[in-house]
Amino acid sequence: MFDAAAVSAWLEELNAEQRTAVTHRGGPLLILAGAGTGKTTTLCTRVAWLLSEGVPAERMLLLTFTRRAAREMVQRAHSMTARVLPSAGAVVGGTFHSLAHRIVRLHACSLELPPGFGVLDAGDAADLIDLVRQELGHAASTRRFPRAQTMLDIYSYTVNAQRPLAEILAERFPWCEEHGEALAESFRAYGARKRTFGVLDLDDLLIYWRALAGDPVLGTRIADSFDHVLVDEYQDVNGLQVDIVRSLRHARCELTVVGDDFQAIYGFRAASARHILEFPQHFPDARTITLEQNYRSTESILAIANALSNQDQHGFPKRLWSERGEGAAPELAFVRDESSQANEVCERVLAAREEGMELRAQAVLFRTCHDSALLELELTRRRVPFVKYGGLRYLDAAHVKDLVALLRLASNAADEVSWFRVLQLLDGVGPVRARRLLDALRAPGGGPPELSRWADAAGHVPEHARAAATALFGALVDAAAGGESAGARVERLCAALVPLIRLRYDDGAARAADLDQLVAAAGSARDIREFVAELVLDPPASSADLAGPPHLDEDYLVLSTVHSAKGLEWDAVHLIAAYDGNFPADMNTGSEQGVAEERRLLYVALTRARRRLHVYVPVRYYHRPAGCDDPHGYGRTSRFLTASVQCLFRVTRTPGEPSPGVDGVAPRRRIEVSVDALFA
Repeated sequence: MFDAAAVSAWLEELNAEQRTAVTHRGGPLLILAGAGTGKTTTLCTRVAWLLSEGVPAERMLLLTFTRRAAREMVQRAHSMTARVLPSAGAVVGGTFHSLAHRIVRLHACSLELPPGFGVLDAGDAADLIDLVRQELGHAASTRRFPRAQTMLDIYSYTVNAQRPLAEILAERFPWCEEHGEALAESFRAYGARKRTFGVLDLDDLLIYWRALAGDPVLGTRIADSFDHVLVDEYQDVNGLQVDIVRSLRHARCELTVVGDDFQAIYGFRAASARHILEFPQHFPDARTITLEQNYRSTESILAIANALSNQDQHGFPKRLWSERGEGAAPELAFVRDESSQANEVCERVLAAREEGMELRAQAVLFRTCHDSALLELELTRRRVPFVKYGGLRYLDAAHVKDLVALLRLASNAADEVSWFRVLQLLDGVGPVRARRLLDALRAPGGGPPELSRWADAAGHVPEHARAAATALFGALVDAAAGGESAGARVERLCAALVPLIRLRYDDGAARAADLDQLVAAAGSARDIREFVAELVLDPPASSADLAGPPHLDEDYLVLSTVHSAKGLEWDAVHLIAAYDGNFPADMNTGSEQGVAEERRLLYVALTRARRRLHVYVPVRYYHRPAGCDDPHGYGRTSRFLTASVQCLFRVTRTPGEPSPGVDGVAPRRRIEVSVDALFA
């Protein structure tokens, strides 16, 4: 039995709209949660309330977009119910891709997939597409043909948006339209090669889950496994994910989705705000509850956010408000140039630190990673420690991909993409010799490579590299045979790989040491295949993610792209480079939808601030930054920072610089010129 008084205490801590959402009974529910309105609290409390109402934990499915978010929500809900409902089990929670992996693995036989299929991350998928691209002769074309990464972007967007290739090319990749037939042929060959190698990419996991959901027997069985489905960040779903959510909602399954259409900023992943906007049409019996009370920011910051959201005519209307008071006026600083911008940011960050605000309570946000280049130099000069989020992920580093490829081979020797990567680590082995080695590892009649045929292949390895190759193959054979824990086998494989890493890379010693955290993380894995799948489905941003938060000497400033900052908050936020061409990005201004998403991106940046907000607009842009002369032009303020929005800021300017007009261009001056005095 549960403690009714404790449940009542949970509900009393909520505002009226949150309480209504938490205790909703019957029918689909859309919770429109504006920035900072307690979305996570509401969703976690709803999970706890459903448990207290007698819904078994294992009959609830919580879908999120990061594994960390799923863990945090499940743990919060469990801690709320632990004292009043000790017998409550664990809610089923995870990302769309992790749940898809679990379900597809369970039904691999029905899908005609090998039980030990591997999962490719984006980098591996691009490598495989590049292999297909070369085999079909497109790499040798006399005309420009899309490179592998662009091909993967086109393929992934088409699959996730569930729209014809021709439409995607015309809309997002117009310069590739002339290659439409060749791209279609390449993508079919890419799919066939994945089946031959026994691997799936991340998009395949969703495709196969949807196929299972559409089966009259298995689809019904999967959907009937849950009484309640709860989806976080619904504004970020794509067409495939919407199909999956709709398939899960049978007559006896309740659906709750939480999101904010004005925080939909992942269009480049085929996510679209229209899915949350169309939720009432997809589910006509749905109830919509809007959360508008903001618990994060001051009224002066919210006034700017509301003014920005009012520029969008297509979203759900909402007005954020707060009981935190007016607070300090947000600052809009027009600075001389990017160098001056770096100096001004440092001055304000250090001044706030002297006033008692820790560096880690402050963040500098930017549109793209290169926007912070000069700032990083200035911070280093002033000995201000910082961490940066966004850009190259840990799994994208070459030495990490080398180890992951080796781990894949331990459970799936048919993975030729991994073979090509691993074999070329051997000194003196390039693509041609790697192909000979791979062919020698096949049985006489063809088929996939076999570890047992190393004796036939060893002769193709240069003699000076044969000892290292033999050690590597020996470790692979032992790891594939099992008998040891997954951690022990990963450690054995890493030990065999380290000599090759040290030899191949100039900073090999540092790279080898960087793998220690990955080996340590494998200690708790059940098997190597699952460990690799977990890495691909929820990749760490850096080796520090595997070991815990970074430990710097005293404190550290956070630098982050706006995309990486979504869902986070700081006492003070400094948004740099707020000029037209960056907000919105010039490459995303070709359509109304693109401009609208760029406006939402700026909105997300502004609403990360709790107490102080600083926005910087460089006035001058140098045509030759490294030159000895001074040719420059004047930039334009972001079109989203209209006159009515700028009036809500405290505006400051670099002394001596011309004042930008509302649109960012220096206003016209009236200068009278006359020679009449000469003829007096």
